[in-house]
Amino acid sequence: MNARVVSAARPPIAAPHLRKDAWWTLPATVVVVLGGFIVYSTWAALQNAHYYAAPYLSPFYSPCLYASCLHPTFGGGLGEVVLPVIGIVSPAFLILWGPGLFRLTCYYYRKAYYRSFWLAPPACAVPDVKGYTGETRFPLFFQNFHRYAWYVAVLFVVVLTWDALLAFRFPAPGGGHQFGIGVGTLVMWINVILLAGYTFSCHSCRHVCGGAVNVFSQAPARYRLWRFISRLNERHPMYAWLSLFSVALTDLYIRLVSMGIIRDLRLI
Repeated sequence: MNARVVSAARPPIAAPHLRKDAWWTLPATVVVVLGGFIVYSTWAALQNAHYYAAPYLSPFYSPCLYASCLHPTFGGGLGEVVLPVIGIVSPAFLILWGPGLFRLTCYYYRKAYYRSFWLAPPACAVPDVKGYTGETRFPLFFQNFHRYAWYVAVLFVVVLTWDALLAFRFPAPGGGHQFGIGVGTLVMWINVILLAGYTFSCHSCRHVCGGAVNVFSQAPARYRLWRFISRLNERHPMYAWLSLFSVALTDLYIRLVSMGIIRDLRLI
Protein backbone atom coordinates (compact mmCIF):
# COMPACT_ATOMS: atom_id res chain seq x y z
CA MET A 1 0.00 0.00 0.00
CA ASN A 2 2.82 2.38 0.84
CA ALA A 3 4.46 1.74 -2.54
CA ARG A 4 1.18 2.54 -4.30
CA VAL A 5 0.85 5.81 -2.39
CA VAL A 6 4.41 6.88 -3.18
CA SER A 7 4.17 6.01 -6.88
CA ALA A 8 0.78 7.67 -7.39
CA ALA A 9 0.89 10.86 -9.50
CA ARG A 10 0.29 14.08 -7.59
CA PRO A 11 -2.81 16.04 -8.61
CA PRO A 12 -2.03 19.06 -10.80
CA ILE A 13 -1.94 22.37 -8.90
CA ALA A 14 -2.14 25.53 -10.97
CA ALA A 15 -1.33 27.89 -8.10
CA PRO A 16 2.34 28.42 -7.19
CA HIS A 17 1.43 27.46 -3.62
CA LEU A 18 -1.62 26.94 -1.45
CA ARG A 19 -0.65 29.07 1.53
CA LYS A 20 -3.24 31.64 2.63
CA ASP A 21 -1.23 33.35 5.38
CA ALA A 22 1.07 36.37 4.97
CA TRP A 23 4.17 34.17 4.53
CA TRP A 24 6.05 36.96 2.76
CA THR A 25 6.13 39.27 5.82
CA LEU A 26 9.09 37.51 7.47
CA PRO A 27 11.45 37.55 4.46
CA ALA A 28 10.38 41.13 3.67
CA THR A 29 11.14 42.19 7.25
CA VAL A 30 14.57 40.55 7.10
CA VAL A 31 15.35 42.38 3.85
CA VAL A 32 14.36 45.73 5.38
CA VAL A 33 16.14 45.27 8.74
CA LEU A 34 19.30 43.51 7.54
CA GLY A 35 19.51 45.72 4.45
CA GLY A 36 19.06 48.81 6.62
CA PHE A 37 21.89 47.72 8.91
CA ILE A 38 24.21 47.15 5.94
CA VAL A 39 23.42 50.60 4.54
CA TYR A 40 23.87 52.32 7.93
CA SER A 41 27.11 50.50 8.84
CA THR A 42 28.61 51.27 5.41
CA TRP A 43 27.67 54.95 5.76
CA ALA A 44 29.10 55.09 9.28
CA ALA A 45 32.32 53.42 8.12
CA LEU A 46 32.71 55.91 5.27
CA GLN A 47 32.35 58.88 7.63
CA ASN A 48 35.64 58.27 9.48
CA ALA A 49 34.47 60.92 11.96
CA HIS A 50 32.32 61.35 15.07
CA TYR A 51 33.14 57.87 16.35
CA TYR A 52 34.60 59.05 19.66
CA ALA A 53 33.08 61.06 22.51
CA ALA A 54 35.19 60.71 25.64
CA PRO A 55 35.21 58.14 27.09
CA TYR A 56 33.08 56.32 24.49
CA LEU A 57 34.34 54.68 21.29
CA SER A 58 32.02 53.38 18.58
CA PRO A 59 32.18 49.59 18.10
CA PHE A 60 32.58 50.21 14.36
CA TYR A 61 35.98 51.83 15.05
CA SER A 62 37.25 49.57 17.83
CA PRO A 63 40.08 48.87 18.37
CA CYS A 64 41.70 52.17 17.46
CA LEU A 65 44.15 51.42 14.66
CA TYR A 66 45.36 54.89 13.67
CA ALA A 67 47.51 57.18 15.81
CA SER A 68 44.98 59.96 15.12
CA CYS A 69 42.38 58.13 17.22
CA LEU A 70 41.94 59.82 20.60
CA HIS A 71 40.71 56.75 22.45
CA PRO A 72 43.43 55.12 24.60
CA THR A 73 42.70 51.59 23.41
CA PHE A 74 46.18 50.47 22.51
CA GLY A 75 48.26 53.59 22.93
CA GLY A 76 49.89 55.26 19.90
CA GLY A 77 48.41 53.30 17.04
CA LEU A 78 49.54 53.13 13.42
CA GLY A 79 49.93 55.71 10.73
CA GLU A 80 46.92 56.29 8.52
CA VAL A 81 46.59 54.14 5.42
CA VAL A 82 46.36 56.38 2.36
CA LEU A 83 45.51 55.06 -1.10
CA PRO A 84 45.62 56.93 -4.45
CA VAL A 85 42.29 58.53 -5.42
CA ILE A 86 40.56 57.02 -2.35
CA GLY A 87 42.66 58.96 0.16
CA ILE A 88 42.62 57.92 3.83
CA VAL A 89 41.10 54.48 4.26
CA SER A 90 38.58 54.57 7.07
CA PRO A 91 39.81 52.31 9.90
CA ALA A 92 36.28 50.93 10.14
CA PHE A 93 36.84 49.01 6.90
CA LEU A 94 39.98 47.43 8.41
CA ILE A 95 37.93 46.34 11.43
CA LEU A 96 34.44 45.40 10.26
CA TRP A 97 35.59 42.47 8.11
CA GLY A 98 36.09 40.43 11.31
CA PRO A 99 32.61 40.65 12.89
CA GLY A 100 31.11 40.95 9.40
CA LEU A 101 32.61 37.60 8.38
CA PHE A 102 31.25 36.01 11.54
CA ARG A 103 27.71 37.23 10.85
CA LEU A 104 27.87 36.49 7.13
CA THR A 105 28.76 32.84 7.73
CA CYS A 106 26.51 32.41 10.79
CA TYR A 107 24.20 29.40 10.50
CA TYR A 108 21.17 31.46 11.49
CA TYR A 109 21.91 34.40 9.19
CA ARG A 110 22.49 31.98 6.29
CA LYS A 111 18.94 30.74 6.68
CA ALA A 112 17.66 34.32 6.97
CA TYR A 113 19.34 35.77 3.90
CA TYR A 114 19.00 32.65 1.74
CA ARG A 115 15.26 32.87 2.27
CA SER A 116 14.93 36.65 2.14
CA PHE A 117 17.44 37.87 -0.43
CA TRP A 118 17.82 34.78 -2.63
CA LEU A 119 14.26 33.50 -2.15
CA ALA A 120 15.56 29.95 -1.89
CA PRO A 121 12.98 29.16 -0.67
CA PRO A 122 11.23 32.33 0.62
CA ALA A 123 9.11 30.27 3.05
CA CYS A 124 8.06 26.74 3.86
CA ALA A 125 5.85 25.21 1.13
CA VAL A 126 6.69 28.06 -1.28
CA PRO A 127 8.83 27.10 -4.29
CA ASP A 128 12.34 28.44 -4.79
CA VAL A 129 12.76 31.46 -7.00
CA LYS A 130 16.49 30.86 -7.14
CA GLY A 131 17.48 27.25 -6.71
CA TYR A 132 19.60 26.36 -3.69
CA THR A 133 22.63 24.34 -4.79
CA GLY A 134 24.19 23.64 -1.41
CA GLU A 135 27.43 24.90 0.10
CA THR A 136 29.89 22.55 -1.55
CA ARG A 137 30.75 24.80 -4.51
CA PHE A 138 32.38 28.21 -4.96
CA PRO A 139 31.72 30.65 -3.39
CA LEU A 140 29.37 29.13 -0.81
CA PHE A 141 31.87 26.58 0.46
CA PHE A 142 33.53 29.53 2.22
CA GLN A 143 30.57 29.38 4.60
CA ASN A 144 32.34 26.45 6.23
CA PHE A 145 34.96 28.84 7.62
CA HIS A 146 32.41 29.98 10.20
CA ARG A 147 34.09 27.89 12.91
CA TYR A 148 37.29 29.94 12.41
CA ALA A 149 35.41 33.25 12.19
CA TRP A 150 34.11 32.48 15.67
CA TYR A 151 37.60 32.89 17.14
CA VAL A 152 37.85 36.30 15.44
CA ALA A 153 34.50 37.28 16.95
CA VAL A 154 35.72 36.30 20.43
CA LEU A 155 38.70 38.65 20.04
CA PHE A 156 36.33 41.52 19.24
CA VAL A 157 34.21 40.73 22.31
CA VAL A 158 37.39 41.01 24.42
CA VAL A 159 38.32 44.34 22.81
CA LEU A 160 34.81 45.78 23.23
CA THR A 161 34.75 44.65 26.86
CA TRP A 162 37.96 46.63 27.41
CA ASP A 163 36.33 49.65 25.75
CA ALA A 164 33.32 49.26 28.04
CA LEU A 165 35.64 49.24 31.07
CA LEU A 166 37.27 52.44 29.83
CA ALA A 167 33.78 53.94 29.56
CA PHE A 168 33.94 54.37 33.37
CA ARG A 169 37.01 56.61 32.97
CA PHE A 170 35.85 60.16 32.34
CA PRO A 171 38.15 63.15 31.78
CA ALA A 172 38.53 65.15 35.01
CA PRO A 173 38.02 68.95 34.91
CA GLY A 174 41.52 69.60 36.24
CA GLY A 175 43.20 67.02 34.01
CA GLY A 176 43.58 63.29 34.36
CA HIS A 177 40.61 60.96 34.74
CA GLN A 178 37.91 60.15 37.26
CA PHE A 179 35.41 57.34 37.75
CA GLY A 180 31.94 57.93 36.42
CA ILE A 181 28.91 56.33 34.84
CA GLY A 182 26.97 57.88 32.02
CA VAL A 183 24.12 56.70 29.83
CA GLY A 184 26.77 55.94 27.22
CA THR A 185 28.50 53.62 29.72
CA LEU A 186 25.29 51.61 30.05
CA VAL A 187 24.78 51.63 26.28
CA MET A 188 28.27 50.21 25.72
CA TRP A 189 27.83 47.51 28.38
CA ILE A 190 24.45 46.43 26.99
CA ASN A 191 26.09 46.17 23.59
CA VAL A 192 28.92 44.02 24.94
CA ILE A 193 26.53 41.72 26.81
CA LEU A 194 24.35 41.18 23.72
CA LEU A 195 27.38 40.62 21.49
CA ALA A 196 28.76 38.12 24.00
CA GLY A 197 25.37 36.40 24.07
CA TYR A 198 25.39 36.16 20.27
CA THR A 199 29.03 34.97 20.10
CA PHE A 200 28.88 32.41 22.88
CA SER A 201 25.49 31.02 21.85
CA CYS A 202 26.99 30.18 18.46
CA HIS A 203 26.83 26.59 17.22
CA SER A 204 30.62 26.67 16.75
CA CYS A 205 31.10 27.60 20.41
CA ARG A 206 28.84 24.71 21.39
CA HIS A 207 31.01 22.37 19.34
CA VAL A 208 34.23 23.78 20.82
CA CYS A 209 32.90 23.16 24.34
CA GLY A 210 31.37 19.72 23.82
CA GLY A 211 32.68 18.38 20.53
CA ALA A 212 35.04 15.40 20.13
CA VAL A 213 33.97 13.97 23.48
CA ASN A 214 32.87 10.36 23.20
CA VAL A 215 31.81 9.96 26.83
CA PHE A 216 30.60 13.03 28.71
CA SER A 217 30.99 11.28 32.07
CA GLN A 218 34.74 11.41 31.55
CA ALA A 219 34.64 15.18 30.97
CA PRO A 220 32.14 16.56 33.52
CA ALA A 221 33.37 20.16 33.30
CA ARG A 222 33.00 20.20 29.52
CA TYR A 223 29.58 18.57 29.86
CA ARG A 224 28.35 21.29 32.22
CA LEU A 225 29.74 23.97 29.90
CA TRP A 226 28.17 22.27 26.86
CA ARG A 227 24.78 22.16 28.58
CA PHE A 228 25.02 25.87 29.44
CA ILE A 229 26.00 26.76 25.87
CA SER A 230 23.18 24.55 24.58
CA ARG A 231 20.65 26.60 26.56
CA LEU A 232 22.16 29.80 25.14
CA ASN A 233 22.09 28.25 21.68
CA GLU A 234 18.30 27.97 21.83
CA ARG A 235 18.20 31.79 21.87
CA HIS A 236 20.86 32.32 19.22
CA PRO A 237 18.44 33.98 16.71
CA MET A 238 17.26 36.40 19.41
CA TYR A 239 20.85 37.37 20.28
CA ALA A 240 21.65 37.66 16.56
CA TRP A 241 19.02 40.37 16.05
CA LEU A 242 19.39 42.15 19.39
CA SER A 243 23.16 42.42 19.01
CA LEU A 244 22.71 43.73 15.46
CA PHE A 245 20.45 46.49 16.76
CA SER A 246 22.72 47.24 19.73
CA VAL A 247 25.83 47.70 17.58
CA ALA A 248 24.07 50.18 15.30
CA LEU A 249 22.39 52.03 18.19
CA THR A 250 25.65 52.25 20.16
CA ASP A 251 27.40 53.82 17.19
CA LEU A 252 24.46 56.17 16.63
CA TYR A 253 24.40 57.24 20.30
CA ILE A 254 28.14 57.99 20.39
CA ARG A 255 27.92 59.74 17.02
CA LEU A 256 25.11 62.03 18.19
CA VAL A 257 26.97 62.84 21.43
CA SER A 258 30.16 63.53 19.47
CA MET A 259 28.29 65.86 17.10
CA GLY A 260 26.70 67.72 20.02
CA ILE A 261 23.17 66.82 18.92
CA ILE A 262 22.43 65.11 22.24
CA ARG A 263 24.14 65.36 25.64
CA ASP A 264 25.36 62.32 27.53
CA LEU A 265 23.65 62.23 30.91
CA ARG A 266 26.05 61.50 33.79
CA LEU A 267 24.47 59.19 36.35
CA ILE A 268 27.47 59.23 38.72
